[in-house]
Amino acid sequence: MNGRFLLGVGVVVAFAALITNNPLLVRLGYVLGGVLGLSAAVTWYSVRWVEVERQTRASRSEVGGVAEEVFRVHNRGWLPKLWLEVRDHSDLPGHHASRVVSALGPGRMRTWTLRTLCRRRGVYRLGPITLAGGDPLGIFRTERELEPTSSYIVYPLTVLLRGVDLPTGYLSGGQVIRRRAEFATTNVRGVRAYAPGDAFNRIHWPTTARRRRLFTKEFELDPIADFWILLDLDRAVHVGTFPEPAEDAAPLAWHEPRPVALDPTTEEYAVTAAASLARHFLDAGKSVGLIAHGQRRIVVQPDRGERQVAKILGNLAVLRAAGRASLAQVLSVESHEFTRHTTLVVVTPTTAVRWIEGLRELQHRGVASLAVLVEASTFGAAPSSLGTVSALAAHGIPSRLVKNGADVAAALTSG
Repeated sequence: MNGRFLLGVGVVVAFAALITNNPLLVRLGYVLGGVLGLSAAVTWYSVRWVEVERQTRASRSEVGGVAEEVFRVHNRGWLPKLWLEVRDHSDLPGHHASRVVSALGPGRMRTWTLRTLCRRRGVYRLGPITLAGGDPLGIFRTERELEPTSSYIVYPLTVLLRGVDLPTGYLSGGQVIRRRAEFATTNVRGVRAYAPGDAFNRIHWPTTARRRRLFTKEFELDPIADFWILLDLDRAVHVGTFPEPAEDAAPLAWHEPRPVALDPTTEEYAVTAAASLARHFLDAGKSVGLIAHGQRRIVVQPDRGERQVAKILGNLAVLRAAGRASLAQVLSVESHEFTRHTTLVVVTPTTAVRWIEGLRELQHRGVASLAVLVEASTFGAAPSSLGTVSALAAHGIPSRLVKNGADVAAALTSG
């Protein structure tokens, strides 16, 4: 029942009772006034002295991973809450946290856990929350906005690559540089006695235990130079349509694996290929950088370690095929980044061949290169990539072909 309507009826009854002095109308007016007053008081109290807490297990996941949140609604008042609606406004696809909490006693708390399968990369907002309540008769309703929000990042899907046979750029002669490195590399030169200031994570514990004093590992320069991944995000060459994210038919349990299919777009397959290659090389201890001209220019200088993994995947999570520069133009603009003995991996759906000249020039400067072609014709109306593959082969540039619905890992590791 609408509170304004009932209030209007009460005013009419009260006015009629004053004019006619009818005992029945007087009693009816008192009853309506009491009901309206009590309902208004209950409604006002319903959303006050309520604490809503949301706790996220982690602030990031990846496509195919699980986002988990724990919600707690605590009644801090002296009277029970008859019903409360917790309405969540998060924009993470498939993340439906809204609940109706009923009969929440004084000092009591209601808790629930929400697990959401991450189906699409990006940076999402968790919150805000609207807390709604009212009286048992449904006469009045009130809302209270809880503004605090947090961000949740979904990294792109990465596939495990085994036996990757890619061209690599080597430093002089491809031999280990017999010079002490001031930073950790994948090549251990030997051990020496511990010196003040040495990092504890460089202590060689087996030698320390055997000789009963601290020894530190020494490293040599890695013979393999930097890896660069250039992701082509020219809007003119990408095809495919992003479907609406599917909804889970049943609550998600930790023990219940649910594979996630990539969105059928060249953009998503290209990003997945770039992310998988970056993680593969970084996990192997290599120095990896990223270049992409999407909605903005991104250049992540080569580095090693988990921080670099997070930096590259974080950028790939938000990049979109919104660039206006062709691959040939990007190669020309960024060519100064590719020094001698580096390795360049180009990921692109383009069927043009002009950019191949740019790769040839880089090869003459000692830059090893590989082209990962996302076959655009399998995603929508686009020319075939066979001509591009042939042109690359004619110039001695190895390539990999990734098609819609294909196993990305198999496509990247096949020679």
